[in-house]
Amino acid sequence: LPAAPLSAEAAAKARESSLKSSPRVAIETPSIKGSIALKGGRLDDLVLVKYRVKSDPKSANVALFSPADAPNPYFAEAGWSAQGAGVLLPDRDTVWKLEKEGATLTATTPVTLVHDNGQGLVFRRTISVDADYMFKLMDEVENKSAADVTLYPYARLYRYGTPPIEGFYIQHEGLIGVLGDAGLKEITYADVQKENGSQRFEGKTGGWVGITDKYWAAALIPDQTATFAATMRLASPKSATSKEAFQVDYLRGAIVVPPGARKGVESRVFAGAKQVDLIEGYETTHGIKQFELLVDWGWFYFITKPLYHLINWLYKLLGNFGLAILAVTVLVKLAFFPLANKSYESMAKMKKLQPEMERLKERYKDDKAAMQQEVMKLYQKEKINPLAGCLPILVQIPVFFALYKVLFVSIDMRHAPFYGWIKDLSAPDPTSMFNLFGLLPFAVPEYLAIGAWPLIMGVTMWLQMQLNPPQPDPTQQAIFNWMPVMFTFLLASFPAGLVIYWAWNNILSMAQQAYIMKKQGVPVPLKDNLVRMFGPVLRLVGIGKGAGESAKG
Repeated sequence: LPAAPLSAEAAAKARESSLKSSPRVAIETPSIKGSIALKGGRLDDLVLVKYRVKSDPKSANVALFSPADAPNPYFAEAGWSAQGAGVLLPDRDTVWKLEKEGATLTATTPVTLVHDNGQGLVFRRTISVDADYMFKLMDEVENKSAADVTLYPYARLYRYGTPPIEGFYIQHEGLIGVLGDAGLKEITYADVQKENGSQRFEGKTGGWVGITDKYWAAALIPDQTATFAATMRLASPKSATSKEAFQVDYLRGAIVVPPGARKGVESRVFAGAKQVDLIEGYETTHGIKQFELLVDWGWFYFITKPLYHLINWLYKLLGNFGLAILAVTVLVKLAFFPLANKSYESMAKMKKLQPEMERLKERYKDDKAAMQQEVMKLYQKEKINPLAGCLPILVQIPVFFALYKVLFVSIDMRHAPFYGWIKDLSAPDPTSMFNLFGLLPFAVPEYLAIGAWPLIMGVTMWLQMQLNPPQPDPTQQAIFNWMPVMFTFLLASFPAGLVIYWAWNNILSMAQQAYIMKKQGVPVPLKDNLVRMFGPVLRLVGIGKGAGESAKG
């Protein structure tokens, strides 16, 4: 049977123990720390020093790569392959030598690993890294033998086990790549495990292949002018004793090294946080084809990306990501103010005609064709376009969905505090109404953790619905009454930043709708609806005799 999952503390100890199984070259930069295993020459120990597992400043840093014998192996590897068994090549058991003993890989000091195969071939691997998350590998072969040697450069990313999925249907997590003219390819962990889920791409030039999480990613980037074949596949299926494993890799064309010559290939490995500005900079600086697509901008790319840059600018200006969310919601509302006004004006005019519409329905209840003709005549007389109330809303839907997606995928929101009890906008509201928001000394099951902000969102959604008259159909009215409750439970597990955005958007929409209704001379039924629903309760407890009488009437 599979071993029981290790606790976080036990997994960390097991990882540290596995690091000692191989001599290593230390990595120290402003963004990462870790090491390169001399056994196998793998990049298999990377920790992101600017990011922690939890919002607690004492929490451990995020570990991205781990060695092959750690609890959850995840590593990058580069090397050479050859046809046949005549050439002795470095493999996972090969112990490389550090050309300069005691060297440390930093943003200003590269390191070189050397291996002599004893058959006339000397392999050198020079590794450099910038101050962020981009590694450059220069693999060279010096041929001291008497014959030509033909080798094929390759690189691979290997990941053991399916990590926790955070994005669900909102964001892609899994295998990803841009493969030359094939463009962007995305395969989820679940899909790659299906029959024929693995994919291979032949004869591609330009692009990259990698594995992405919600906030982190690793990518192999070959020379953008070289032709390569790439695969995105299941490395090994799940069994009774082991987890499934995934691999992305590429294989370049043949490199012929004549006697007495030295030839090499250059490649890059990205491994770190999905910071948008950084990734876009790498695309420009290194000429990496569509590297910006490592961040999942979705179908509404042309809206989502500009919105991200707007939020990021507001974040830098206001100093709080929560305030940036509120500000950008206001700006989006202002941008769509004319369209929304037309929508609300159309709805307001329709509400003014509601009594006349009811009379027409009653008069022509047995003749639907005649009723429709009379309704159209009424629309023409009052100069109302029934579609005018819908079209502006349809235009706004992609924008609000794009904004929702930006808030979900943005790494800037991760562990960003708001005010009060919200210490992490990317995590659900930590309070619950069922223990009076922490006043009662007991923990609440996760499915009952309905926090304060989800309640605010539900109340504002319900109040917005009360701006409309009661529905004549009791079933429709019941749906409208219960919809805010369902959304409250649904969004309780969503990141607090998204819930705050939704609640604030409700408040702005409610204010705008009430303003337009008053401007059009349409009564705002909010007070009447509240009295109708709560008047009997108020009368029962002896509060508001007038309210009770109004409700009775």
